[in-house]
Amino acid sequence: MVFIGALIAFPIGYTVFLSLTDSAGSVNRPFEFVGLANYIGWLTDTERFWPAVGRTAYFTGVALGLELLFGLAIALLLRKTFRGQGIVRVFILLPLVATPVAVGMMWLLIFEPTIGFANVVMQFFGLPAQGWLSDPSTALNTLIFIDVWQWTPMVILILLAGLSTLPEEPDEAARVDGANAWQRFRHITLPLLAPVIGAAAILRAIDAMKTFDIIYATKGIGGGSSHEAETLNILAYGQAFQFSQYGKASALLMLFFMLIVIVLVALAILRKRGDRS
Repeated sequence: MVFIGALIAFPIGYTVFLSLTDSAGSVNRPFEFVGLANYIGWLTDTERFWPAVGRTAYFTGVALGLELLFGLAIALLLRKTFRGQGIVRVFILLPLVATPVAVGMMWLLIFEPTIGFANVVMQFFGLPAQGWLSDPSTALNTLIFIDVWQWTPMVILILLAGLSTLPEEPDEAARVDGANAWQRFRHITLPLLAPVIGAAAILRAIDAMKTFDIIYATKGIGGGSSHEAETLNILAYGQAFQFSQYGKASALLMLFFMLIVIVLVALAILRKRGDRS
């Protein structure tokens, strides 16, 4: 336990230490303590930091909402027994098999503006070709689509496990009393499944906020030429490994860590209120 605790505490402590210095360039370069100057610099940066915060929040919120919506709908469909159910489940879970970098490269080829399969389909139906990942106006939404495609199966698995533990007696009693499918779902299934949905939301919110692989694989450092897909993770990576601004990058990571903690606390409070209601 001491060893594992040290493995966790040392990187966090060293990052906090670097965030209070002007460490940059060579690791042998002398550095000075600057206190909260790096934090103040980021919090007053309206050109890169706050837009990155907005993109991170937008990416997380939209991706999480769509994954919960599609995950719940598909889990409810897969809950019923039908012919070929096993094969359907295998196909739905296939996106989880590939690594995020491989998924990003695959969709980068599919969304290639000139020869990509997505634009071939668009032109087949008489629709104009799109820039997808290369167009600053659509890049972030396209990345959200990729994230939803890959991680909705995980939400399906969690919700299917939750649905399998729900008692059948309340649903059968409501059916006898004449409740239709929507009424049974709204007043029985959804309240009973709320704790599981809350757990899935917390897990996916953490992962979505920290998304790096698919953005880096498709847009590179900076999130594109106009920083259209630059989230906090991408911004911190560029500061550390492109510009060697280790102090600034560490301060940014600590601010990002605080943001994640705030979101988790808010989700936990909402989950407890949902459990009580």
